Order: sequence, then C-alpha cells, then structure tokens
Amino acid sequence: MKEHNYYVYILASRKNGYFYTGVTNNLPRRVWEHKEGMVPGYTRKHNVKMLVYYECYGDIQQAIWREKIIKKWKRSFKSDAIEKHNPEWKDLYETLV
Repeated sequence: MKEHNYYVYILASRKNGYFYTGVTNNLPRRVWEHKEGMVPGYTRKHNVKMLVYYECYGDIQQAIWREKIIKKWKRSFKSDAIEKHNPEWKDLYETLV
C-alpha cells in the first residue's frame, strides 16, 4: 500500500496580510494553482499566493483535524506560528519545487 502525505498550509498575501488555511495531498500543485489564480474565491480575490507555513501528516483525518484547529486560531496565533518557523516570511513554495 502506497503511503500518502497530507499537508496543512497557510498562504499569505504579504507579511501580516490576508491569510488562507487549507489542506491538500499535493502541496506543490495546490500552491501553484493558487499562484496561477486557478482557485476561485478568497485567495484569488485577495491575491493570497505566498506559502508561508505548512505541516505534513501521514493521515488525512489528522490533517483535516489540524486544519480545522488552525482555522479557529486568532490571527495573532497564526502570525506567531509563521514567525516561529519562517521568521523572514519567505515564500516556501520555492523549497518544494
């Protein structure tokens, strides 16, 4: 049986700008879709294209659970998590491809 990885990720429009939290089984593809404006709605409307944070899970249920938790976080919690793991707010997409 093939193992799968699932990713919970946060995109930002800029440092402390708009945030978007999502879950996917193919992080490079999904971020690319956001960057190309292929995902209608919030991310395209607010130009949210910069991958600033992600976590990896081996189980989809854990990833979905974590996504729900992060979506409930206060804005300051999200900023703190990003600052802890990515203090320069670099676009992490380049590290994936």
